[in-house]
Amino acid sequence: MTGSIRLPSAIVSRYRRFSRFNSPYPAHDAGCAIDLYPAGEDGISPVSGTVRETYSVGCPDRSYAVSEDHLIVVDLDEEWCRRTGAEPGTVARILHVIPDVDPGDRVTVGDSLGPMTRSGFFGRWVDDHVHLGFRSPGANALRASGSLPVEADVRVASVPWDGTGTVVERGPSHVVLDAPAHPAPGERFAAIASDGGVPLDGGLAHYAGGGAFAPVDADETVSLWGTRVGTATGRGIAWEPIDVTVNGTRVTGLSLFAARDDDYGAKVVVPDHELVVGDTVSVGIEPSDDPIRLGVG
Repeated sequence: MTGSIRLPSAIVSRYRRFSRFNSPYPAHDAGCAIDLYPAGEDGISPVSGTVRETYSVGCPDRSYAVSEDHLIVVDLDEEWCRRTGAEPGTVARILHVIPDVDPGDRVTVGDSLGPMTRSGFFGRWVDDHVHLGFRSPGANALRASGSLPVEADVRVASVPWDGTGTVVERGPSHVVLDAPAHPAPGERFAAIASDGGVPLDGGLAHYAGGGAFAPVDADETVSLWGTRVGTATGRGIAWEPIDVTVNGTRVTGLSLFAARDDDYGAKVVVPDHELVVGDTVSVGIEPSDDPIRLGVG
């Protein structure tokens, strides 16, 4: 297997947000996929190459989602591979976009591949995005497993946060707070930091594993607000059995990602809630004997 494919800043910075670990699916858990969030409704290509094929697949049955998702397979240009450290012949797999491209079409970084789709493969609180993974030359690009490690060659600023804020956006299963404040909207990426200043990634702790946007030594303990939340592994962070609370009441969790847009703020996953815009909340963490863990079913 080749080493990690590193997406340069010039590619990642075309998107308003990104995450490698904020998903229950194995590829994300192992750091072998990245979700890229464009500013508009189009699925913007992060790769250059030739479309090999497109493929449609049924989604899990979700009331808020469509019944079909799509896979776009791209044979990568040698120049794109050289820039990212990918082996020549590497293939890109792109999901959650309705293809406006056909086999044989050339695409370059920044091209529209088609409109993004509201897929049943991700939670109701998750914004539309482009899922990107890679396969070694000769590997089966249609199989769900077997992707290569992928990283973003982007520095992410650490943003300390005390867990308090005011609701500025509400959905059926989430709220967004006005805090923490982004240190430089539009100029760089930032993410909520651990007590030790590590910018965190993933679903805390409704997905079993998360990650970081900076190097963390294996077996290093990660804490937030004085509570141990995880231990670093080879590529990510294994979350401890903890509960996330809002004003003392247990909720599903905290959605962690890197963002560069001025709408940045903590996203709390809280289905069937009664919070409204303007409410002041306090997010907390406490050890749990029965933590919420969302699977892939």
